[in-house]
Amino acid sequence: MELAGSPTLSISASKSFFRLLHPIHAAIPKSNAYRVPNRASLLRLGTAATATMAAAPAAELESRKLDLLRAVQETQRGFSATADQRSFIEELLVSVEGYGAGLPVDLVALDGTWRLNYTSALDVLVLFEAASRLPFFQVGQIFQKFECQNGKNGGLVRNVVRWSIPTLLEEQEGATLLVTAKFCVVTKRNIYLQFDEVAIENIKINEQLQALIAPAILPRSFLSLQILQFIRSFRAQVLVSGPDRRSPAGLYYLSYLDRDMLLGRALAGGGVFVFTRAQALA
Repeated sequence: MELAGSPTLSISASKSFFRLLHPIHAAIPKSNAYRVPNRASLLRLGTAATATMAAAPAAELESRKLDLLRAVQETQRGFSATADQRSFIEELLVSVEGYGAGLPVDLVALDGTWRLNYTSALDVLVLFEAASRLPFFQVGQIFQKFECQNGKNGGLVRNVVRWSIPTLLEEQEGATLLVTAKFCVVTKRNIYLQFDEVAIENIKINEQLQALIAPAILPRSFLSLQILQFIRSFRAQVLVSGPDRRSPAGLYYLSYLDRDMLLGRALAGGGVFVFTRAQALA
């Protein structure tokens, strides 16, 4: 039997008291004790943290782009927009433009076809105004097509307007108005446009008119086939540049560009434009 003052009892009591004060430490085996992370672990942690931080602004940008597209959706591409709607859309435009501020124009990303979703440019709105007043005139889709992959500092841009006269041509896309311009990059975000020609092409007459020219119940004559072929291949063009005339020109500010959205501003009060990526035109 051990005495109350014996050394063995005192050591045992001290260990028990230590476990009461530090129960967690007492429960952890020596093999699981804290270890200083090595360099590879720290690099993995740093990469994960960087990815998380980058994902937050990207998600916020996509949210703002979606808000902008929702805001322009009910404006008939800008024609029916009220003053309040235009003000709100301008705020959303500025919020998206802030993500691309200071970055140079990426011609590879710019190359391709872009569909117009909204504009405040009067030279485009006048087309929508005419279509609303004239029952025989329709304006279909409007595109900007950039061709610049082979150019180091510029290329071509084609403004493509689908239009129609429903009593004679196919709905919405009975004919195409094509305005072609050369462009060059003059600053990080500004491009200089120099217009070359205006053309009307891709005439597609409707079935009723085709039936008048070449009735389906009768054998198609050589003359009727020639008329149909002439209409389909018809192209009228007017050159707006040349040695004896000064070509119309202007500055165009590409305020934002990514894989699926293009925002632009025609300088000197020419209006704003909201485009989204479209499939290549036939």
